[in-house]
Amino acid sequence: MATTSLPAPEAQATISPFGRIIGVFFSPKATFEDIVRKPSWMLPIALLTVFSLAVCFSINQRVNWREFISQQIEKSPQAAQMSAEQKQQRIEGGAKFSPIFTYAVGFLGPIIGALVVGLVMWGAYSLLGGASTNFGTSFAITAHASLTGLVSSVLFILILYLKPYGTIDLENPVAANLAAVLPDDAAKWLVALGTSIDLFTIWTLILLAIGFSAADPKKLSGSKAFSIAFSVWAVYVVCRVGWAFVTS
Repeated sequence: MATTSLPAPEAQATISPFGRIIGVFFSPKATFEDIVRKPSWMLPIALLTVFSLAVCFSINQRVNWREFISQQIEKSPQAAQMSAEQKQQRIEGGAKFSPIFTYAVGFLGPIIGALVVGLVMWGAYSLLGGASTNFGTSFAITAHASLTGLVSSVLFILILYLKPYGTIDLENPVAANLAAVLPDDAAKWLVALGTSIDLFTIWTLILLAIGFSAADPKKLSGSKAFSIAFSVWAVYVVCRVGWAFVTS
């Protein structure tokens, strides 16, 4: 008796690493579905690190560290108890080590940030959403969702060079948040709240929700993936605002 063999199903075409970088911005759903099938993180982390170091270079070129540190000292509650000599020593020390510290943060920040956010989101989606995924996939999703930082980095560098030397606000350089419309004497907790409601943060949260929804579409369908992402962010905002209120 003759038997007929069924044709093997065609394997889905994978998106190249560079295609994923573009796809995150223009076709996130299909891109994250591909990332979930074959997780990767090296290229987005490498790009984020390069752009971060470019921002650090620009900061060190365009920021007057002595003046900036002097302003920070005068804002601190300890300023009244410090002598002029103590202030000067702190200014000189800060001006010496700030460029090195800036590069260290720029180099380590992208990967540490992605690891922390990836771990938190992995736990949140596993506990709150019952998602069946692993940390490697979570890290890959987070690394690609963090690519919004490329856009904010470019804007940061442009602002640094368009503004007069030494006038950039390092506490809110791109000002893509509600803190940009607050008065200079606004309470610290209100500033913390305003800076948390940020365009790039919201964009990243949307990408994270799309990514984790692709990781387990059965359990994270509809608005559930978005609810979890924004709930985690809300808890972070409450903690940040509360700390600013207590320490102000």
